Amino acid sequence: MPKEYRTIQEVAGPLMLVKSVENVKYDELGEIELANGERRRCKVLEINGSDALVQLFEASTGINLSNSKVRFLGRSMELGVSEDMLGRVFDGLGRTIDDGPEILPEERRDINGLPMNPAARAYPSEFIQTGVSAIDGLNTLVRGQKLPIFSASGLPHANLGAQIARQAKVVGTDEPFAVVFAAMGITFEEANFFIQSFRETGALDRTVLFINLANDPAVERISTPRMALTAAEYLAFEKDMHVLVILTDITNYADALREVSAARKEVPGRRGYPGYMYTDLAQMYERAGRQRGKNGSITMIPILSMPEDDITHPIPDLTGYITEGQIILSRELYRKGITPPINVLPSLSRLKDKGIGKGKTREDHAATMNQLFAAYSRGKDAKELMVILGEAALSDIDLIYAKFADEFEEKYISQGYFTDRTIQETLDIGWDLLRLLPRSELKRISDVMLDKYYEKK
Repeated sequence: MPKEYRTIQEVAGPLMLVKSVENVKYDELGEIELANGERRRCKVLEINGSDALVQLFEASTGINLSNSKVRFLGRSMELGVSEDMLGRVFDGLGRTIDDGPEILPEERRDINGLPMNPAARAYPSEFIQTGVSAIDGLNTLVRGQKLPIFSASGLPHANLGAQIARQAKVVGTDEPFAVVFAAMGITFEEANFFIQSFRETGALDRTVLFINLANDPAVERISTPRMALTAAEYLAFEKDMHVLVILTDITNYADALREVSAARKEVPGRRGYPGYMYTDLAQMYERAGRQRGKNGSITMIPILSMPEDDITHPIPDLTGYITEGQIILSRELYRKGITPPINVLPSLSRLKDKGIGKGKTREDHAATMNQLFAAYSRGKDAKELMVILGEAALSDIDLIYAKFADEFEEKYISQGYFTDRTIQETLDIGWDLLRLLPRSELKRISDVMLDKYYEKK
């Protein structure tokens, strides 16, 4: 039986100081019992000699210093995992919130996980089809990759995240595929949108949902993605599933990290975020990947909204260092009514060339991808010139490129949130667009492929 302490010294906001404790460790879970028998959970943030500073998971109201007692449980936060988690909805502390029965866990796991040995990592190389052309065709997602979505306030990243979660699949295998979706600091309305979206399309059956609402405590927001990744590790490396982890919104997570850091009176770093935010994000992101000798894998799509649309802000900046590329949403395209408003030119998937080509997608994928990028870029330049100098100043070929840019946005990028395109459909749409250009302009595609695909009407 854990020892009980009646030595609560003070409570300040979400923090509580307990004196004269013995053998208590950093990150250990505790339980506070109030005079009326009510129990609340807490976590050790700091040990100083025999003093323990703990962070409360619930509100501190009603805690009477003299007749409340604290027990330390001798373990850090754990999640009970089981295959029965699929199709269920949990809160940020791993408790079920969907009116279903309690999960009977096969095992309990520490939510901080174990870092993957770099030597045991297998290189990401298999194509994952999201059904979204701007990702599949141009910034391909590969199994085991970390590919974030950089959004901004007011842009529809929730719709895109839900679409990817519904549509994503590994093509050409019948191996089980699961989605772990963790939402942090979102409104009740957004939470409802995700649950209904997955339920209506039947995607909920293969999804584990962790939802932390904006009015939940900040410290719970810090545990939410770790809960999700613990469930993902179990499904991937114990049950041999391909798991896609979607985390939204990392900005809310980082703000919670800053809030807890400020409460602990730590020295702030850039823009008030703690100096260890890079390490903290890396510990989380690096839990994705593939392991040698294991069939399962974890592919991760963190979604973050860039404060003030600033890509140099610490959150997107540090995320970009750790992950393998980024998908950037554009306010300009959103205003034009392009859905999803993915800005393909600054977007990048560093592993795309590992997951495409013959036997994976199609032999023409790499060449058409390069040609579409080049043509769209030139078309955008032509349109900018047209704004400054007027249409009459453009050559005939520049006018063709300007038309190509418009068609590309309307037919290739803009597909709505409920169109699920196969990679073959995406590549065929790419060829339809390239036929707007004279064959002599397609310098990045070999004659053999042009004969095979360009001439085919």
